[in-house]
Amino acid sequence: MADKVEILFDFRTIKIVIFFVLEVLTMTLKNITPKELYERTKGEDQIVLLDVRAVEKYKEFHIEDPQVVSLNIPKTEIFNLEEGADLSHLSKERPVVVTCTTGNSAAKCAKILDGLGYQVEVLEGGLTAWKEYRK
Repeated sequence: MADKVEILFDFRTIKIVIFFVLEVLTMTLKNITPKELYERTKGEDQIVLLDVRAVEKYKEFHIEDPQVVSLNIPKTEIFNLEEGADLSHLSKERPVVVTCTTGNSAAKCAKILDGLGYQVEVLEGGLTAWKEYRK
């Protein structure tokens, strides 16, 4: 009887773990299009933009605008954040638009930051889409 109870308990535990893993994997992040970002730059509120590309790429090009507070934290630094970590130069009180070249690394970083309590949005298509929109 005890063996049956252990097996049942283990099965329920596995189901709970699978449920939470699927929740995290299917978690949808809020996206912002280049057009929406551009329209926000015309508003009164400042936009915090986090570029997760390498420092060299950031120095070559990044979004600059009087309404944009542009920050660069390379994705490798974000990937190595531990649970409960805090990035002193990012506020959890304001939305942060996360970007990279195409949006893939930005989405991965945004998931990590979201898990740490930051309000994140991903620039759809990244800086490639931004440059195309601004042509």
